[in-house]
Amino acid sequence: EVMHAMWRPQKFKAIYLLATLYVLTLTLPSASAAYWAFGDELLTHSNALSLLPRDAWRDAAVILMLIHQFITFGFACTPLYFVWEKLIGLHDCRSLCKRAAARLPVVVPIWFLAIIFPFFGPINSAVGSLLVSFTVYIIPAMAHMVTFRSPQSRENAVERPPRFAGGWTGAYVINSFVVAWVLVVGFGFGGWASITNFVQQVSTFGLFAKCYQCPPHPAVASPLLAPPIAPSPSMPFGFNMTGMFAPMSAPSTAPAPAPMHLGSLHHHHRHHRHGL
Repeated sequence: EVMHAMWRPQKFKAIYLLATLYVLTLTLPSASAAYWAFGDELLTHSNALSLLPRDAWRDAAVILMLIHQFITFGFACTPLYFVWEKLIGLHDCRSLCKRAAARLPVVVPIWFLAIIFPFFGPINSAVGSLLVSFTVYIIPAMAHMVTFRSPQSRENAVERPPRFAGGWTGAYVINSFVVAWVLVVGFGFGGWASITNFVQQVSTFGLFAKCYQCPPHPAVASPLLAPPIAPSPSMPFGFNMTGMFAPMSAPSTAPAPAPMHLGSLHHHHRHHRHGL
């Protein structure tokens, strides 16, 4: 179905090369810049756009990302659309409206699952480092080396590696480097980082989250509430407005006013009232 969903499968190699160049020239530089600017804040913000200042450039980036998501969703689900259309017998139908309506039972459950599980960022990171590293880089490179390991298989090859890349020797060197690099960096360090991040955020996961990973709203003090009572030195913890106990240092005790001062103020107030 994946081959059937391609417009021209014979050009897959060129398209794959262009997609790799796209990742190297656009995705990696922007991701590196975001990690350089925000660092560990991205561990608790799956959407890096939420950390950018709210201006016209951020809004343009959000709009372009939404367009990209719509297009990518259609491309990624095309093989699934074809399987569903063949299952219900509408794959050969020429009516685009009927085929679009027939694809709704595929789109709606996916959309519903996306609403239920908004914490897809940590899951996607773990899946990408543990599974995509093998399916996209390690397995194809190792399969190429195993397939053309014998001289007879190399002689019968339909396409030979280009001479500027070193021929078969250069191909084996490149494949070996890809396997070793992705296995250590992508699967090793990437898998460790993604699993660690997943474990740290698992307590924040929830179904149907109204605003996933949104910053908490600052608590507004009500004028009807009494002012907080200063804790005594014997209390190492203070009770704040949110109902949580937070550690705090013992404040220095201020000297209480002498009783004679209070008596003089009361006496002066009484004489002043009698004078009026």
